[in-house]
Amino acid sequence: MLDFEGPLKRIPKQTVLCVGDLMLDDFVYGEVARISPEAPAPVLQVTKSELMIGGAGNVARNVAGLGARCILVGVIGQDDAAGALTAKLDDEPAIESRLVVDPARPTTRKVRFVSEHHSTHLLRADWEVGQWIEGDTESKVIDAALAALLLATSVVLSDYAKGTLTPRVVRAVIDAAGDLGKPVIVDPKRRDFSVYKGATVITPNAQELAHATRSVLATEDDIICAATEVNRMLGTEAVVVTRSEAGMSLIPRSGEAVHVAAYPVKVRDVSGAGDTVAAVLAVMLAAGARFEPAMRAANAGAAVVVGKRGTAKLSASELRGRILPPAVLAAEEKVVFDWSILDERTAEWRRQGLRIGFTNGCFDILHPGHIKLLAGAHAACDRLIVGLNSDASVRRLKGHERPMQDVHARAEVLAAIEAVDLVVVFEQDTPLDLIRRVRPKVLAKGGDYRREEVVGREIVESDGGEVVLIELLPGFSTTRIVRKSRALQSG
Repeated sequence: MLDFEGPLKRIPKQTVLCVGDLMLDDFVYGEVARISPEAPAPVLQVTKSELMIGGAGNVARNVAGLGARCILVGVIGQDDAAGALTAKLDDEPAIESRLVVDPARPTTRKVRFVSEHHSTHLLRADWEVGQWIEGDTESKVIDAALAALLLATSVVLSDYAKGTLTPRVVRAVIDAAGDLGKPVIVDPKRRDFSVYKGATVITPNAQELAHATRSVLATEDDIICAATEVNRMLGTEAVVVTRSEAGMSLIPRSGEAVHVAAYPVKVRDVSGAGDTVAAVLAVMLAAGARFEPAMRAANAGAAVVVGKRGTAKLSASELRGRILPPAVLAAEEKVVFDWSILDERTAEWRRQGLRIGFTNGCFDILHPGHIKLLAGAHAACDRLIVGLNSDASVRRLKGHERPMQDVHARAEVLAAIEAVDLVVVFEQDTPLDLIRRVRPKVLAKGGDYRREEVVGREIVESDGGEVVLIELLPGFSTTRIVRKSRALQSG
């Protein structure tokens, strides 16, 4: 039996060193409705733009999102893109940035123009220098990486072929990590894999593996043969091959190859999926997972992020929801941890002219009172969103012995109720931030509240919405059930 739970519990104690090509990802969203009168080119009517940390920085974001600490070593220029990038990194408290500034190089920046409705990439514009760093910059990167390595439990080399991972940098990091017994995961981009000799795991996609081994990969047997050759040449312990819609393959140096299918998901954007794979492998191996569960977790993580727009990151809750039994099916359709997915759902419902309702609670032990509340709330709207307190939030509100059930179990039960259209997990003590995000037209609470006591009332009423108080069923409360259960156990 594969052990996922043990490594997942140990992730918060891990520190991952990420060294590689750092970049600023700029996504410009809009729709094309006409051709320019100046030239035969489509005109994108821009609706919004988003700046995101890309490249090695996206690996770091995913590591941090999974609950581990990340030390990020990379190179930036002395320009506006560098300022925007460092500002975004400053907003990531779990990432410690040790960046080397090279005024002679521009900060790598990619601008993607995307059709918002179809999630189709129309054009990409790049600002970059593909030449290797050298001299003082190269020495500073090596010094920063080796100093950080002493604090790390695993290493990711994120190679986008933008010049940071020179042969000298790669060799220094791999050799030092080997001396310390720390796993090194390489996400390669160059065709010559020999520079990565001595790494623990290398994660090429099928095309990169084919180019590196000068092979035609038509079958799974072809993939096994090519990856086995890589293991032999590089001394790697395993090759993990990402195969897009065909899934993922693990070819260890010793043992049988394992092929897993891709999860059936609606793909919105594949940007950064490889970053997520490297990050999940790094944290799982650092936390003591074996290669197969680490690879399966990486496959699950990639399925989550390709369902999001832009250079997306993965959360620990999303990964758990994919690879552990509770809430697997519910999470696919009804349970949301990432509020950007919530934004997409509510936007679609509003386009359809649907009236959105909201209620919230811990829902620790579901009872008939809860069912009446949810049914009454749904009767007042077309789509009901339920805000669900996270485990940490419940502990702060109810005490250290609560919740009785973890957030995945609570979410799964809620998602099975027909009256509930979406379950959104929130970390705060109150749902105020979530209500601001949803902007519901109906805010429902139990009849034990007075209207003026309902959190978020002012927001909803200022938008022309209403507060609905649902009459409670007498005699039902989670606290009462817990007390009764404990009394029976002690008696």
